Amino acid sequence: MLIKIKMFSVLIVLFTQSGFTFADDGSKSDLGNKANQVIDIGSRLELFIDKFLIGRIENVRLVLHEPEDKGPVLHFDKPWEGAFSAYCTVIKSANKYQLYYRGLYSAGKDGRDDETTCYAESDDGIRWRKPELNLFMVNNTRENNVILANATPVSHNFSPFLDTRRDVNPQERYKALGGNKASGLIAFISADGIHWEKIQDEAVFHRGKFDSQNVAFWSESEQCYVCYFRTWTGKGYGGYRTVSRTTSKNFIDWTDPVEMTYGDTPAEHIYVNQTAPYFRAPHIYVATAARFMPGRQVLTEEQARDVGVNPGYFKDCSDVVLMTSRGGNVYDRTFMEGFINPGIGPQNWVSRSNYPVLNVVQTGPSEMSIYVNKDYAQPTAHINRYALRLDGFVSVYAPYEGGELLTKPLRFNGNNLVINFATSAAGAIQVELLDDLNQPIPGFTIDDSQILIGNEIERIVSWKNGADVGKLSGKTVRLRFVMKDAHLYSLRFR
Repeated sequence: MLIKIKMFSVLIVLFTQSGFTFADDGSKSDLGNKANQVIDIGSRLELFIDKFLIGRIENVRLVLHEPEDKGPVLHFDKPWEGAFSAYCTVIKSANKYQLYYRGLYSAGKDGRDDETTCYAESDDGIRWRKPELNLFMVNNTRENNVILANATPVSHNFSPFLDTRRDVNPQERYKALGGNKASGLIAFISADGIHWEKIQDEAVFHRGKFDSQNVAFWSESEQCYVCYFRTWTGKGYGGYRTVSRTTSKNFIDWTDPVEMTYGDTPAEHIYVNQTAPYFRAPHIYVATAARFMPGRQVLTEEQARDVGVNPGYFKDCSDVVLMTSRGGNVYDRTFMEGFINPGIGPQNWVSRSNYPVLNVVQTGPSEMSIYVNKDYAQPTAHINRYALRLDGFVSVYAPYEGGELLTKPLRFNGNNLVINFATSAAGAIQVELLDDLNQPIPGFTIDDSQILIGNEIERIVSWKNGADVGKLSGKTVRLRFVMKDAHLYSLRFR
């Protein structure tokens, strides 16, 4: 027997064509015609990580979730690694996790001869090992985990990725960029992510400052390689550290750069942008970026001496912020708040600490991990792992009093609606489907809807007559979620 719940004494009038919507705080704002444009989502996963799907909301809001600190997973404790190891990348391949980072034990000029690229690997993304690769003589030994040496200035910010292009040559399935303003970005290829060679001696791209980690990937949605790299808003190294973008069809010839925009948000220094396709929804680029606060000093001189930080690296601080993009030169900064804040203790508040590792990877059936550099410029420099539920960056949240979300008009392919959600014991979610005239579709109304209670990554939504929505596939619909003390993270049709 279907138990019905009543969440509101008076229903909000949601179904007009006025072009008005409700903002996150419940106030009314005008999105014009954008609220009525039909979005074809096919059968792809869509996250509520931004406002892309949201048409109207009442008494619900987007909530940024805090990743759980799982503690250190890798220490930079080898003689060729050290306090200034940085610009890290994690890659999940078919059978293992691979971690890349700069090895550097002392402060000095960028692009020095003693910079190396180091490597670690893991079977689960949690327990890491540093294999003895015997590839390069470093610190008078070949028994090390160095995959690139004597490659000035490439090792300063060497940033690899796994090429997911369908027809990629297996000998080139790993690619990487590295270099500085003087050298330009130099391109590398590899079959296994360990043994690397240059594509060509000369740089493939020159038009940037590159004084940071410059990241690239194959975009399936845009059908090109994309590179996000360091530029500045002012002349030379003036203004704010920011991000620009270029694209390529062959990883050698790149388009003129375009500076990224951030919407109507305050200008901030973005140090490493760490932009990459989200592995469950690669059309959404997730940027776990480092926000740098120059001159924002937290430590006293005495505290700096106590933690052993290099004297030149404690008068700034930084944290991790979340940005997204769906292609083009636009970042969405729905949230200006910190995503991963510095931890307890003065060692976490030094300059250039808390820089995120490139990529978010799955580390369990319902878990994904983000990695962050900690204790920069200190003898204790290391990487911490942070965990979130799958798709759990952001949710649509309704309080105990209840609320509603109405999507923009959608077209989909599939027979079932699947959602990622969580409720309290007293909470619930119900789903209604509306037609292109914003009228409830018979058989898929709120009165017909199953009451969803629980906490699941994938739950098939059903109504009195079952879960099959196949007869609506390809048609224009809206989804109305009636929620109480509940989080909605993502949805898809399949």
